[in-house]
Parts: sequence; structure tokens; C-alpha cells
Amino acid sequence: MNTDKLIAALCYFSIFFAGFILPIIVYILVQNPAVKKHALHALISHIIPFATIVFVLIPFLFIWSVEAFAVVMLLVFILLGIINIGIVIWNIVKGIQVLAQEDI
Repeated sequence: MNTDKLIAALCYFSIFFAGFILPIIVYILVQNPAVKKHALHALISHIIPFATIVFVLIPFLFIWSVEAFAVVMLLVFILLGIINIGIVIWNIVKGIQVLAQEDI
């Protein structure tokens, strides 16, 4: 198995064990442009779940009623949970696709 292919796939799979660190290190150290592209895509997909924290904080600014706040927060948590699960699945699929590619 090609080591570049394995490194590119590990960038996607690192959502489970290394978060931002592995894609950043790979992007900086590896010279292969295809691997750099995969590392950048993986890094962006790892940032999205942390960026969604902002959307959890927005209801604190606008809602004054306790009941309305509870409903909005429940909907926000459900929506963000779906988004984050989708991102994890996307990373798994992309990692498998990279491993299945003929050349990288």
C-alpha cells in the first residue's frame, strides 16, 4: 500500500483520535499535492464541529423567555447533532475512498 494514500486516509480518520493536529502536521510536512489537498479537506471538516459551538451560543443573545429558550436550544442541539454525525460519516467515507483509489 502506498504510504501517501495511507497518510491521506489517516487525515480523515484522525477525527477519532488526533483532531486538528494530524491534518495540520501532514499539510506542513508532506510534499505531495494530492496528500496536501486531502489534509486540507480533512482539517476543514474537523473544524466544522467546533465552529458550530457559536450556533449554540446565539440563542443566549436573543431569547428572554425560559420556555422559548428551552425549545430553541433543543432544536439547535438536534440540528447540530445531525450535522456533526454527518461530518463524522463523511470523514469515514472519504477515508475509505482514498484507500480505494488506484493512485494518489
